[in-house]
Amino acid sequence: MRKGIILFLLFLFIFLTALSVKDVYCADAITGPSVKAKRPAEKEKTDLYLWDFGQVKEGAVLKHEFILKNETSDILEINNIHTSCGCAVSESSKKSLLPQGSTVITVSFNSKGYSGPVTQFVYVHTDNADIQIVKFTIKADVVKGD
Repeated sequence: MRKGIILFLLFLFIFLTALSVKDVYCADAITGPSVKAKRPAEKEKTDLYLWDFGQVKEGAVLKHEFILKNETSDILEINNIHTSCGCAVSESSKKSLLPQGSTVITVSFNSKGYSGPVTQFVYVHTDNADIQIVKFTIKADVVKGD
């Protein structure tokens, strides 16, 4: 009788363990790994608020489009956009974003007069008290042209 109970409990333990392992692997296959899971082979995610143009010739006018998404449950108003210097110009395709809506923030950078590593910032001012300013960053390594 004892052997029967012990065997039953052992079988139940193995069965439940097998089910939980299967659920983890099936969930990963369907939705990808959990955000909380740390896997050694997993690469860092790309920073959506940073764009590196890499090495560019001095005098080149560079452009990039960032995506600003309203992840709140309220309408998000863009009050103002400014850059950290006059060499960069930025604009938004929309001034008002519905919940889960998005807009393109276009940034143009004129590398004339620069040499070496350059970092500039784009500041998007909103009407949301929790995210008053969204900061985008552009980088470039400017080299003298031939």
